[in-house]
Order: sequence, then structure tokens, then C-alpha cells
Amino acid sequence: MTPYRFVPGTIPLLVSMPHVGTGLPDGLADRLAPAARDLPDTDWHVDALYDFLGGLGASVIVATRSRYLVDLNRPADDASLYPGQTTTGLFPDTTFAGGPVWAKPVTEAERSAFRADIWQPYHDRIAAELARLRDRFGHALLWDAHSIAPVLPRLFDGRLPDLNLGSNGGLSCPPSVARAVLAAAGDDHTAVLDGRFKGGHITRQYGRPAERVLALQLELSQATHLAEGPPPRLDPAKAGALRPVLRRMIETFLSAAADHFATLPPAAPLPESPR
Repeated sequence: MTPYRFVPGTIPLLVSMPHVGTGLPDGLADRLAPAARDLPDTDWHVDALYDFLGGLGASVIVATRSRYLVDLNRPADDASLYPGQTTTGLFPDTTFAGGPVWAKPVTEAERSAFRADIWQPYHDRIAAELARLRDRFGHALLWDAHSIAPVLPRLFDGRLPDLNLGSNGGLSCPPSVARAVLAAAGDDHTAVLDGRFKGGHITRQYGRPAERVLALQLELSQATHLAEGPPPRLDPAKAGALRPVLRRMIETFLSAAADHFATLPPAAPLPESPR
């Protein structure tokens, strides 16, 4: 199994879905702890929610492997993204709810292989595609698409807003652009900018406004699109109401970014993918 599916596009936008994957190498599923066997921390059906991207002409990269092997939205050195707050690392050993991931833990050799064979190719593709888009259009945009349960006491207090937009406090995307995208969410869903989720490693690594690359993360509450109760199923009515909102936000990202870059000087060369 390849670590991702990729479709190149024809507009200056790449959409990344790093936590959709459910694939596990032979023998690994049997080593999961009971709390993790159903892969509860997967971003269930996020790829189906964004099924309009092909019509827009966006580039799309979708992970195929489970985040329990290696988390594509964490830095390779496993530095904490939210110091002082509970989170999960590059090689998760605890579920979001607090249960163990592995009954028989993965070895250091396996972790090294996951980083080399899953994490690195995904990031190499992101870096290459953003460079291609920027070379062609003069700027590039990255939208990192996620979802999470609306209530997770171990990670945050209370109930999460429906739409959680992250710009790393304005460092990965100019505040004017991020605010325009937030406003495009409309009034039918609760929405926040740079709340509990400000953007993970992908947003922070590749969002470089000075180099004409902008990045936003959208963390969706799964209450916006999943049916009640297990197994995780897409609710057609909820999804039907959400898709136009997502499309409007992405279209606003494209237009607001184009306006932002219209009067700026040409970009400097992009850095290579981290290793």
C-alpha cells in the first residue's frame, strides 16, 4: 500500500488529509489494544465531505495509513505542538480518550521505518506540489483538512465549535485572509479562528507568507457530519448542509489570497522538505 493518494490540480491550492487513512501493515492490527482496534481517532469520511475538490481543480493528497503508525501532522523530531497541553505525538501510544493504542508496542526499528516509508514521502509530496503550484501561479495555498469528536475531556474543555480554523496565530496565513475565510463560514455553524486548534505541523511547516505560500487548517467537529453512534457513518443531511460551507470557505481562501498577493513582490525559493 502506498502511503498516500495524490491527484494534481489546476489551481493554486493543495488540500491535505493526513488522518483519513486506516491501513495497517500485516500483523499490526492484531497488536492494537482493545481501545484502539476500531481506529477511533481517524478523521472519518473527511475525504467524502470534500468530494467537490475535483470540480474546483484543487490538488489533493490523502493519507492511506493509520495515524497510529505515525502521525503525519507532527514534526519528525516529535516536538510538542502545544506545550503544556495534552496532545499526542509522532508515534501515538495513547488514544484521544486516554486508552492505550498498542497491546504490543511497536519497536524503534518499526518506528524508523514508518517515518521513512510513510511520513517522509507524504511531506516530500506536499513540498514538491507547493513548489510546483507556486512556480506556476506565483503563489500556493495549503488547506489541511481534519475532524475530531466534539467532546474530548482529555484534550479540551466543554464542546468544540463546529468549525475550528487555524492559522498558527497569523504566522501561516495573514490575518486578513484568515478572517475572510472564517466569515465565509456563515451563521449556520459555530466557528472560531485560532482557538484550541491553531494548526498542526503541516500548517506550521508549510505556511510561509513571506515566500508566497499560505496554509490553513480546518478541524471539523464530527457532530457536523457524522451520524449518532458507532460505527462512524456519514450523515447525508448533515454532510449536505456542510459541503457548501466548506466550498465557500475554500473559494474565499483562493480569492482573498489572490487579492493579498496582487501587489506583493515575487517570491523567494522554497525550502526543501524537512528530513
